[in-house]
Amino acid sequence: MQFRHLTALFIIFAVSFSCERSIKQSYKNWSVYGGTKDAMHYSSLIEVDTSNVGELQVAWEYHTGDADTGSSTQIQCNPIIVNGVLYALSPKMKLFALDAATGKENWVFNPEVLNRIDTNAPAKLPLTFLNTGRGVSYWTDGKDDKRVFYTAGYYLICLNANTGKIITTFGENGHIDLHDGLGRHVKDRFITSNTPGVIYKDLLIMGSRVAEDATAAPGHIRAYNVITGKQQWIFHTIPQPGELGYDTYEDKNAWQHLGSANNWAGMSLDEKRGIVFVPSGSVAFDFYGGKRLGNNLFADCVVALDAATGKRIWHFQTVHHDLWDRDLPTAPILATITKDEKKIDAVVQITKSGFIFLFDRETGKPIYPVEEKQVPTQSELQGEKPSPTQPFPTFPKPFARQVLNEGDLNNLVSDSSYQDIKKRLASYKTGNIFNPPSKEGTIIFPGFDGGGEWGGPAYDPSTGIIYVNATEMPWILTMIDVKNDEKTNETYLQAGKRLYMKTCVACHGPERKGAGSYPSLINVNKKYKELAFDQLLANGRKMMPAFNTFSAEEKSAIASFILDIKHNQSKKFIAPLKTKDPYLDLPYTSTGYNKFLTKEGYPAVKPPWGTLTAINLNTAEVVWKDTLGDYPELKAKGIHSGTENYGGPVVTAGGLIFIAATSDSKIRAFNKRTGQLLWEAELPASGFATPAVYNIDGKEYLVIACGGGKLKTKSGDAYVAFALPAKK
Repeated sequence: MQFRHLTALFIIFAVSFSCERSIKQSYKNWSVYGGTKDAMHYSSLIEVDTSNVGELQVAWEYHTGDADTGSSTQIQCNPIIVNGVLYALSPKMKLFALDAATGKENWVFNPEVLNRIDTNAPAKLPLTFLNTGRGVSYWTDGKDDKRVFYTAGYYLICLNANTGKIITTFGENGHIDLHDGLGRHVKDRFITSNTPGVIYKDLLIMGSRVAEDATAAPGHIRAYNVITGKQQWIFHTIPQPGELGYDTYEDKNAWQHLGSANNWAGMSLDEKRGIVFVPSGSVAFDFYGGKRLGNNLFADCVVALDAATGKRIWHFQTVHHDLWDRDLPTAPILATITKDEKKIDAVVQITKSGFIFLFDRETGKPIYPVEEKQVPTQSELQGEKPSPTQPFPTFPKPFARQVLNEGDLNNLVSDSSYQDIKKRLASYKTGNIFNPPSKEGTIIFPGFDGGGEWGGPAYDPSTGIIYVNATEMPWILTMIDVKNDEKTNETYLQAGKRLYMKTCVACHGPERKGAGSYPSLINVNKKYKELAFDQLLANGRKMMPAFNTFSAEEKSAIASFILDIKHNQSKKFIAPLKTKDPYLDLPYTSTGYNKFLTKEGYPAVKPPWGTLTAINLNTAEVVWKDTLGDYPELKAKGIHSGTENYGGPVVTAGGLIFIAATSDSKIRAFNKRTGQLLWEAELPASGFATPAVYNIDGKEYLVIACGGGKLKTKSGDAYVAFALPAKK
């Protein structure tokens, strides 16, 4: 029996090695976000393997010099490497080019230069470009025209890849305002793009990041000519009259008012077929759907579009009438799997809730059955109608826990702490991942940030195994009434409190303490004075959208409250005259993104809190699963807990999985076949990003952005590259 087992393993490894030899030429570069347009995160390089990975050492380290102290900046960028040049982004959205072998700087572009050429910028309110960028796009005509594209603030910018200079013939003086071309006036709405667009021939296909409240701009998908910047096509993710999906909204005027259903997670492209695969998010507002009754196409969908025209080919909705912010978080992998001895070109989509959906690439038909199951529909929120069913894939099994019950609670803490979380759990809605939002609190598990997240999984085409990292952190979604208690004799302080509870509480909480990725506003007046705060409201910053729907009077009122400006607080507030928009006048909001934690600050669920799972898509079975990351103080006690993690893995033909992502500032290498930890290195700051693996003159490099700034970690400004030492 033992001999037969070893023989089977030998056959698997031999077949794997043979397959890797046959495909390695296609995946030796890292010239697009995620490695290749199929989003596999796969490298066919084999110089670094399971036998020598322990010898990796720092080859070079580059510092951008523009990180803020504390935890106020991040780098989530997956660099690209083209013709020996590495292109990446700094914490403050500078785009730079390095010699990929040495880390020597070639050039740096600072988007602040656009402040001098934007004739529409308000006086004394300079543009700000502090969105978080995850990468750039590269295009060439194969001759002398080489271009890089990225988004800073609300501008899509085109640069000469050789010099870093703006190509002024693209768009308007080298940039495009993403507010334009959406078919609605949204100049006062927040819009940017965290994730780079995908190139198809001479088209740059773009998604966007928009606000998640009632003021959100629509998240339509657009394609631009890479030479001129002219918009070539648009796909309406919120359908208009006469379009498929229009009848999935009970209110037939909703398309003129609702926003989001956007692609912030990136796309994948089947270049041969000319199909772009677009994952989308929910329609705003995230947690109350009374203004958007119906299933809400094309929110929470995988949409297959003709890349040349933007015409829909097929779609599949993974959540109906989303009330839980279950956006599809990452570009789907385009894989070829074997089922019933037949090869199938597949689309592989992971989700925040831990599901994996597998679709036939041409038809969209699920490869394994997807069942529409009855889910709870009792909602105490007036006007809400949750969907009676939701789609559940039958195979593969979820890669993360989805239900939190008493037996799952963290028992590693003190008895008083355990009794506290036990009592609190009894007061929340739990037991089903689709329990509607509630006023007493609904458990969101594995969490608002996954399960799977924007880093995305890695896929090994030689074995059919997908590697997905996950967070298992319970959060609490609590809804409250929005009290429209505007009074004719309000003071600035009263009006500021009212506006805060209507607009800001969902992110920063009723006590202004913040939660998750949203910072505390306590003592924020030490950082911002009134003019700077006004600029912040006008332009947004990182996770915070712009609030240009506020009048000047409203901005002053909210500043008087948040910044505690005493001399303004007693002034009489004069409410601006506004046309009432019922789509903006929501009866409920949430109290913010609140983690369910013990008194000690640990997740209220038993470990592991971070995992890395290998799943064979040919059999839909788990190959191995390991805990990812450590809390140093728990590790010292012999507890391997895992941590929340952001950023994805890379798999190589050398038999390795490389991943950073954890809060303990480590980058690690695992044996891709067994899950054994083979190597780890300390980073200057946590690497909340996906590594890139590339080759220069026959030498293999691994590079990771070390930006920190999440999960209470320090901010950093470094890119660190590793390689094997030179042979003596």
